Amino acid sequence: MRTALFALLAVGLALAACGGDKKDADPFDTLQACYDEHHTTESLSVHDAIVVCCLDHPIGPSGEHPSCKNTQADCVAHVHTELPSVSDTDVQAACTTYITMK
Repeated sequence: MRTALFALLAVGLALAACGGDKKDADPFDTLQACYDEHHTTESLSVHDAIVVCCLDHPIGPSGEHPSCKNTQADCVAHVHTELPSVSDTDVQAACTTYITMK
């Protein structure tokens, strides 16, 4: 339980550090492009990169924001489709955080 609360706090702090001003949230063509920037370039954890992309960045041609759907199941299906290399455990955890923080 402590670990889960710590993880939520860490994600909250990471999201706050990324800004709160949505004007700074760069749009991305795909969730994969957003994930690659945050996970690979900025070295966020898999979990945090997914949550930041889902919550903070407009994704796709329509600029959908937040971009990872409205339910846990829809988020998991969407993220699995867009990020096939990410483990089921990481997707489930990120979607849980996303739905909680949305």
